[in-house]
Amino acid sequence: MFDQVPVLPVVVPAAAAALAVLLTVLLRRGRLTAPRAAVAVALCVYGAGIVANTVFPIFLDKPAADVPWHAHLALAPLVGYEAADALKNVAVFVPLGVLTALLGARASGRRAVLVAVSVSLGIEVSQLVAAHLLGGGHLADVNDLLFNVLGGALGYGLLRAGTRVPRVAAVVDRFRWTGPAPDGARAAGPAVVGAAYRG
Repeated sequence: MFDQVPVLPVVVPAAAAALAVLLTVLLRRGRLTAPRAAVAVALCVYGAGIVANTVFPIFLDKPAADVPWHAHLALAPLVGYEAADALKNVAVFVPLGVLTALLGARASGRRAVLVAVSVSLGIEVSQLVAAHLLGGGHLADVNDLLFNVLGGALGYGLLRAGTRVPRVAAVVDRFRWTGPAPDGARAAGPAVVGAAYRG
């Protein structure tokens, strides 16, 4: 039996620290409201879940696999890929598309796709490194990347379609990080996540 890095003692403190940073940024920029705080919580919980389920397990003493790097890669699109896995990967990235639209200063379908590609590619590279060097149990699969990106685009599209209804748009606007600052708050600069995505 190999020793593993425990998941919860790693991801929970990391998520809590990230949440504290996000709430502090919102507060200092005069944009802290309950709906925006809820988005920050959702982002941190989502990120923690993604890391816990895609990067772990990480082993402390398991020997590195004595196989070439490409043994941990699946590069053939749709070959042997099950529909259940495709649906799961789409569903997992739908929230990312929604969060991208809420957080981004210049939300667009293209930007949502770029964010999904970046996050999914980071996951697949992490899985490849973990599998080869740390005995991780995941396979870096191009199909996961494709369906993750589809999920991100779908999440963005669903939110965009929903906001065509004025009442829905009014509710969604309360959660956007780039909306007007609360009454009496000082003028704020660009949202922290949105600034990261500016071209």
